[in-house]
Amino acid sequence: MDLLTGKVIIISIFLLIITVIETLAYSTRISGARVKLIATALSLFSTMVIVSRFSTMIQQPLTAKLIAEAPNSNKLSFIEGQYRFLIGVTSIGVIIGILLFPTFITIFSRAIVQLSNERGSIIKLLIKHLNISGCKKLIKCLRVPKLSYLDGINFSTIPKRLFVVNVVISAVFTIGVLSSIYASMLVPKDYAQAALMSSGIINGIATILLTLFIDPKASVLADRVVKEESKYIFLKSYSLTMISSKFVGTLVAQLIFIPAAYYVAWFAKWI
Repeated sequence: MDLLTGKVIIISIFLLIITVIETLAYSTRISGARVKLIATALSLFSTMVIVSRFSTMIQQPLTAKLIAEAPNSNKLSFIEGQYRFLIGVTSIGVIIGILLFPTFITIFSRAIVQLSNERGSIIKLLIKHLNISGCKKLIKCLRVPKLSYLDGINFSTIPKRLFVVNVVISAVFTIGVLSSIYASMLVPKDYAQAALMSSGIINGIATILLTLFIDPKASVLADRVVKEESKYIFLKSYSLTMISSKFVGTLVAQLIFIPAAYYVAWFAKWI
């Protein structure tokens, strides 16, 4: 039986969309600082995160169903191969997001201004610009990634601790659901449901780290740039740190996928 079934391809498409959206969301603060509308930029950021989380909700049941369709012989290694492929798709999604980053900084800069003009109504913004004229404007926003974007960024401007923390957070978010589903095959049937419901244990830790160490610093930095209390280059360095560490995190996810599954299996039996 082939690893790449129709369902795996469908899940991969969802994962690709989710990851690209999450990666591009990091550009909203840069766009907000450019047009000096940080609060509106954060509103757009929140909307994008909600969209990606909704896509995740659709993708999760499909991912769990792969277990039922796996062959009974060598089931664990077969599912592991499929899940590792999905983690690899996440890495590809980050790369696509990085390539689209300059384009979406321009798009979001305009979208934030328009969102402000529409008094924060996302619906009105979409109705007004989801047409042929709006598509033509989007095409004009296309930007090819250039090395000149990195001008002024060096080792001293990059927040090293933030890089490490976000690698951990990204790795955990990448395998949170997959490890929990895989863990349901490592425990007796009576504990399988507990293992499936334990993805919150892993993702919860990542969410706490994100709330405590990432979001507040990013928001304060964006505010300081708008008030000209900090240089714009530091915000660019922050965005580079976030997207590059997210990519590294998806690679680390390949390493911790199985250990995390065994941790969830242990926890499901322990509680």
